[in-house]
Amino acid sequence: MKKSIPVVATLTAIVVGVAATSTALAGTGSTAVGDRNTKISGASVIAWNQELVKIVLTPGAQPATIHPTRSYAILHAAINDAVASITRDASPLLVSVKAPRGARPDAAAIEAGRATLAAMYPGFKGELAQLADAQLATIPNGADKQQGIQVGDAVAAKVLQLRANDGSATLPSPFQPGTQPGNYRPTPPNFPTPVFTNWGQVTPFVLKSGSQFRPQAPPALTSAAYAQDLNEVKSLGQNTSVTRTAGQTVIGKFWAPAVWNTWNVIAENAAVAHHTNLERTARLFGVLNLSLADSAIALYDGKYHFQLWRPITAIRLADTDGNPATTADPNWSALAVTAPDPSYPGAHSTFSAAAATVLAAYFGDRDHIQVASIALPGTVRTFDSYRDVATEAGLSRIFAGQHFRFDHVAGLDLGHDVAQFVLHHANQED
Repeated sequence: MKKSIPVVATLTAIVVGVAATSTALAGTGSTAVGDRNTKISGASVIAWNQELVKIVLTPGAQPATIHPTRSYAILHAAINDAVASITRDASPLLVSVKAPRGARPDAAAIEAGRATLAAMYPGFKGELAQLADAQLATIPNGADKQQGIQVGDAVAAKVLQLRANDGSATLPSPFQPGTQPGNYRPTPPNFPTPVFTNWGQVTPFVLKSGSQFRPQAPPALTSAAYAQDLNEVKSLGQNTSVTRTAGQTVIGKFWAPAVWNTWNVIAENAAVAHHTNLERTARLFGVLNLSLADSAIALYDGKYHFQLWRPITAIRLADTDGNPATTADPNWSALAVTAPDPSYPGAHSTFSAAAATVLAAYFGDRDHIQVASIALPGTVRTFDSYRDVATEAGLSRIFAGQHFRFDHVAGLDLGHDVAQFVLHHANQED
């Protein structure tokens, strides 16, 4: 069940509201060693996630050549592993340190958040220190608090060192677009330089390689399946489409922003609604963001392996594809400006399937889910399952003229496979 509800709610408003609540709740819970770990709120984890959402939404804060999912994964792997190093109820996801049994895991989580984000975003050190100090002030002073802070620092340093030479800092060679039918090339109207051309070669966090779950090749240009999907996006995705419904237009615009941010906010709302404690919240966000980060690596591996042209190019040059079931429209334009990378597989579909798979594993697929968007302030969409959210997010790119349906289907499969692999890794470690 999906509908649009006019409310005063945006992604930014949710960020601010949840972060404020999280800071207030950061130190709540029992201080007794025996039951502390089950009663400490997970709100501090949410506060650090919201801080990162705010940072990456700040113009110029995110390095253009570093995919933001890497930052989310580093932040939350460090938080989870700092907590797990102390509680020992689950093995860390990436690294571990020796920690006193009585150390405060909440202090460790707070410090891991501060230390990782300060290292990745040094321009925000003052703001990050204020957030950490406010959270730490809610924890009684003592040796256990200081030990927790030391654990958080140590784990953050190990995670950052682990990722120091992962290939993310490598500047890609200039992209050489192909000229044959089907070859990706920069798209009108601005013909931007392709982005993240080397991201498929970045060392994954959990996957064995970026190509581990590489999709099969997209349909041949001369096939009936290709013609069917091209004609679908040609009809539904055009800026002046008369076949796209008003509801589909809303969907096409609603999901335009960076979808990994949206899914992290969805996860925050789920954690609050389900009252997850510190350990479970840390684990949820760790697994979620490792899945999203490895999905980014996997989807860019596929995009630049196949280098398939985008619908706007395919439609304008359809008279060159050798398919009698397609017809060129040299003036065709999409509802939204096309993203600067190849078409196959679809990024929104990949990220969304990965996130939905993780959230369903933690909370069950059926849940009450509300989603806001900075693209359409004042509109919230509601869903009955995480699967439905992922499906709509992926289909939105057809309505926006960005993707073929086969991009969407391949992306759903890829994201699901990546998330299942990360979940298996996490469960093996538990």
